[in-house]
Amino acid sequence: MQDLDIPVEYTPVLPVIDEVFEKLQSPEILDPKLPAAFEKALLEKAALLWEDAPWQHLSEQEILAIELNRWEIETLYLSVLGLAGLEYGLLFYRDLESLQQFRHKLLNSQDFSDDMQQAFLEQNCLFINFNPAEDVIAMPLEGKAAIVDNTAVEYEFGSLHPLEGLRSQLAEEEAASLVVVLEALHRFFKKHDLSTDKFALKPASSRFRIPNPAKASLHTSPLEIDPGPDKIAVKVSDGACVSATFLAETFDADIDYSAASDGKTAFNTAPLISDSVPDGSFIMLGNHTDKKLAPLRDNPRIYYQSFIHPPQKRPTAKASWPILTIQTSRPKAQKLLAQLRREGGIRAICFNPGTDPLSGQFFQVGLLETELGHLHLFNEYELNNPIDGHSLEKWAEGTAQNDGCCGCIIATGATGIHQGRPTIKEIVGFFELQAKQPDELGLAPLMMSYDPE
Repeated sequence: MQDLDIPVEYTPVLPVIDEVFEKLQSPEILDPKLPAAFEKALLEKAALLWEDAPWQHLSEQEILAIELNRWEIETLYLSVLGLAGLEYGLLFYRDLESLQQFRHKLLNSQDFSDDMQQAFLEQNCLFINFNPAEDVIAMPLEGKAAIVDNTAVEYEFGSLHPLEGLRSQLAEEEAASLVVVLEALHRFFKKHDLSTDKFALKPASSRFRIPNPAKASLHTSPLEIDPGPDKIAVKVSDGACVSATFLAETFDADIDYSAASDGKTAFNTAPLISDSVPDGSFIMLGNHTDKKLAPLRDNPRIYYQSFIHPPQKRPTAKASWPILTIQTSRPKAQKLLAQLRREGGIRAICFNPGTDPLSGQFFQVGLLETELGHLHLFNEYELNNPIDGHSLEKWAEGTAQNDGCCGCIIATGATGIHQGRPTIKEIVGFFELQAKQPDELGLAPLMMSYDPE
């Protein structure tokens, strides 16, 4: 080094470097997800919101505004997930612009590339995810609410921020804010009837004075945030203008958002029944000639349903029919067939788009609509999966060529020698139905709730 005229100094200790190496060699101790001072209160308030179940009446397009004006938060904009009955969550956007930008990207994306993952991570919101145990999920019955004991539900809290991405820990000010906001929402839901027709499209607001959790926590543990007054004034209101705009953006312009013929909202609020198709079933999208399907119509052993609503143009004898095949065990196939028959049969099949906020991936949810209007989920297809993408592309081509006419086969033999290739001996049911677009069934794009694990 002397030849290069570079001075070299020796020191036996390099504190900064030693500290770096020490941290690298030591096991990382993760911070607790919830600040200890607010953990108990947060879980209690989350349990109240689970019992309120706002997703039974509000879609993710119907927005509530919560004015807090505390801990650097002015107004939070709430979007509720769960109307479809698949995932349950509350998204609290820190500003309206973030919500608007995300929805714009979601609805106007022309492809399903991985770039959308960045759009998810650029959101600016706090969130709560409600995870009921799988064996205790109760599907809503017609006219009645599904009830699940809140002790069988896990509550997950976190944050999305353009600079931080996804974070599963809450800072003290975030935790305190959510305690206040959740209590205000609970009071709002008790005061106002969310089941009122078009509730989110009508002006409604209430003011509450909520006990300050930070003030109460001073008696048990020191805080790094300014506790503030004993009570905090909070205003909760429905964002009628915002909700109307989001609903109009989501559905086609020719849909009447004001009311349907029966006086109800024009979009479909039926829950998705996700447990009709048995686990372990083989789900296949394929094509069959009309000649191959003809024996299924004439076999007395096979239940056959012609079109519930006759199509304008029935396929010719030379047509190739797109066919969904669900193959499972004999008892489960008979049970599924009986359920579909009780609901008047299958009238339509639909592939509804959805998004996964953790992976940024897009998927299509395969749905069967029965004559009673119930929606049965039969499979999820990942659009970045070449096999799934190809299957959906071929299905779309087939239904277009067959004027939307297609079919559904229920078969047994999922564990036999004809696994994945059922013959007429394994088939127990054949339904003729029509392929529909999501807007024809009044369906909005699905969004899965956030899970920081």
